Amino acid sequence: MRLYIVDAFTSEAFAGNSAGVVLLDSPGDADWMQSVAAELKHAETAFVEVDSVDSEGPKSLRWFTPETEVDLCGHATLATTHVLGGEQTFTTRSGELRCRAEDGWVSMDFPSDPPRESDDDLSSILPGVSFEYVGRSLQNLFAVVDDAALVRSLAPDLAALRAHWTGRLMVTAPGDVEGIDFVTRFFAPGVGIDEDPVTGSAHCVLAPYWAARLGRHELVGEQASARGGIVRMSLEGDRVLLSGQAVTVASGELHV
Repeated sequence: MRLYIVDAFTSEAFAGNSAGVVLLDSPGDADWMQSVAAELKHAETAFVEVDSVDSEGPKSLRWFTPETEVDLCGHATLATTHVLGGEQTFTTRSGELRCRAEDGWVSMDFPSDPPRESDDDLSSILPGVSFEYVGRSLQNLFAVVDDAALVRSLAPDLAALRAHWTGRLMVTAPGDVEGIDFVTRFFAPGVGIDEDPVTGSAHCVLAPYWAARLGRHELVGEQASARGGIVRMSLEGDRVLLSGQAVTVASGELHV
């Protein structure tokens, strides 16, 4: 089995979000895939079935963190499309995803996931922080503050977050750099990731919120983690077109 390590949502190695990509010629056992993901220790490892008979047809794609399988992952999908090249259609837990690698960029057609206002009390997770808005998407807590510098300096109580609902929280604020509409950080101890460097699926939540707030559908977001990354978005009805770059860092064979 071919194995790739790809840095996604970046044009430079050792930035963005790293993902493992494993090419399968038949369906993989879930326990085995979980063991591989735990061994690789990337935020996500993608497992894609590559059918040599019908290479143009839809391909089954699954994503695993070191602790669990997830329903949707943007950066590992970007990494997979970067490895395979061209136009790809994936069948996933989140439905059919259409992606394209072209001119050094990968675009991904994902479902929009607009947040809904909630009464979640985040004071134990981020003591002393004032929020403009608190909500939930399908699986994530969503919070808005007024200052990008605050987002960059956040140090949440990860144990408190892990115990709250799904244990996944994104915090966002208006951009503070020219050409950046908003900044975000994403914490997910509930699925074994203290802080995700760049989270494509989070932008399915961020895009509809910021599009409504800013009055336009073309957006650029910065995920302000230590590695950092840039995500381009285009909101089209109930879909979000996410775009980013990627760099293959290593490739080889998986022997077990």
